[in-house]
Amino acid sequence: MNLIEKYLVYIRDIRRYSERTVRNYGDVLKTFCDVIHHDDVVSDEELAASMNVSELRTYEVKLLERGLSPKTVNLHMSALSGFCRFLMKEEVLASNPVKLVAKPKVEKRLPAFFKAEAMNDYLGRMSENFHPKEFDAFLEGLHTECGKEHYETLLSYVIISILYSLGLRRAELIGLTVGDVDFGRNVVKVRGKGDKMREIPLIASLSQEILLYLKAVETMCGGKRSLKEPLLVTYKGSGLYPAYVDRAVKSGLKGQKGITGRKSPHVLRHSLATELMNDGTDIFSIKEMLGHSSLATTQIYTHSSIAQLKHSYEQAHPRAKNGGKNGD
Repeated sequence: MNLIEKYLVYIRDIRRYSERTVRNYGDVLKTFCDVIHHDDVVSDEELAASMNVSELRTYEVKLLERGLSPKTVNLHMSALSGFCRFLMKEEVLASNPVKLVAKPKVEKRLPAFFKAEAMNDYLGRMSENFHPKEFDAFLEGLHTECGKEHYETLLSYVIISILYSLGLRRAELIGLTVGDVDFGRNVVKVRGKGDKMREIPLIASLSQEILLYLKAVETMCGGKRSLKEPLLVTYKGSGLYPAYVDRAVKSGLKGQKGITGRKSPHVLRHSLATELMNDGTDIFSIKEMLGHSSLATTQIYTHSSIAQLKHSYEQAHPRAKNGGKNGD
C-alpha cells in the first residue's frame, strides 16, 4: 500500500471523513501527480520529495492557468495540507510546506437572501391553510388516500417556518427534539456547533404552528410522543435527514412569488439575519441568536445591509438617478 492509499484509508477509517470527501482528496492527489510528475503512478519517494514550496506553488499556478477558481484552488491546497500533515505523522516530512504557500484571494460574496416581503407573503398565505378552526378537517385528511401528500405539505411548511423564524442551521433543525420546545417559557433550546446550547425566543405564531404540527403527528402515529423523540419526522415517523430537508425547502418555495434563486435552508438562515440587520437589531444579539462563535461571521450581514441601502439610494435619490449631476 503506497502513501496515498494509506492516507485515504486513514481519513476514512480513523478520521471518519465522508466517502465523498475521501474521493475528492484522492482526486486532488491524482491531479497533483498528473500536473507535477506527468504520470498517474508516482513512487512514495518522488511524491514526498515534491511536497515542497516550489512544486506546490507551481501546482497552484497551473490550476489557475487551467481556469479553476481561487476558491477551488484553495480547496486543492487544503487537501494537500492534510496529506502533508499525515506525512508528518508518518515521519516522512519534518514540516508542512503548504503553510508557506500564499493562497489566491477569493472574492467575498454577499450571502444570498429572500426579501422579507416575499417570505411574509408566503408564510401568511400558507398559515391560512392551517388555521386552528380548520385544522380538524386537515387531520381527517391524514387518513385518506391523500394523507401522505397532506402531511408532507404541512411538514414542508413547518420546516421553512422554523428555519426562517429561528435562523437555524440544517443540522440544528434535524437535531431538535419534542422537549426542546418550551411552550411555557416560549423558547426553543438549540444544540449548535461544538455542542454549544443556546435558547431562541419562540414567537406566538410559530408556537401555534408547532402545536398543530405535533397534533397532526400524534393523530398520524396514534399516540403521545416522548420529549426525547425528534420534533420533526417523516410520514413514516422516522427522523429527518439532510436531503429530505433540502427537498422540502425547494418544493415548498418552488414557484412562490418573489422567491427566486437558490432555495436552501442556509438561504433562509441568511434571510432572517439580513432582515434583523436591516431592522436595526443589535449585532451582538444576532450573533447569539445564530450561534456564531465569532462576531466576524455575523458582520458579513452588515455588508449585505449596506448593499441594500446603496441599491435603495441609487433607485430613489435624484442625483443618483441622473448620474450624480445636480437636479433642476
